[in-house]
Amino acid sequence: MKTVVFPGSFDPVTLGHIDLITRASKLAAKVIIAVAVNTSKKPLFNLTERCDLVSESIAHLSGVEVIPFSGLLADFAKEHNAQALIRGIRGSTDADYELQLAQVNKVLNPELETLLLPANAATGFISSTVVKEVFKHDGDIGSLAPSCVKEALLNKQLQRP
Repeated sequence: MKTVVFPGSFDPVTLGHIDLITRASKLAAKVIIAVAVNTSKKPLFNLTERCDLVSESIAHLSGVEVIPFSGLLADFAKEHNAQALIRGIRGSTDADYELQLAQVNKVLNPELETLLLPANAATGFISSTVVKEVFKHDGDIGSLAPSCVKEALLNKQLQRP
């Protein structure tokens, strides 16, 4: 496969995301990390901050690019000549939701496939929400998120009035 897109809000990027990105980079020559503007969520980090955190976290990988996006994912994939979307699933609830999204994206872009990658057992419980909650309660997030995320969260904490 030439190009795949791994979309998400990445607020913040987690070690689960990094695992999926690493695995996707072994499946395709180019992986585009599509950092989404999601108007239905109120992110902790702005779009530039999220893109920067993802970029720093995947700097060791070749063939991976971070691009912000808004709008329809099917259109974004077409604009970037992607053959497939990569989506991670942690359980049956994720699978049901991702199947529905895959069907919608297939209608919008018939050439686009969706590849569902099951989360690894070591990272399957990690979500951005979990990272933020553990940090908020002074827990160690070293096994949940890249070190740059801890630094960014500390900086956010210091910026509070």
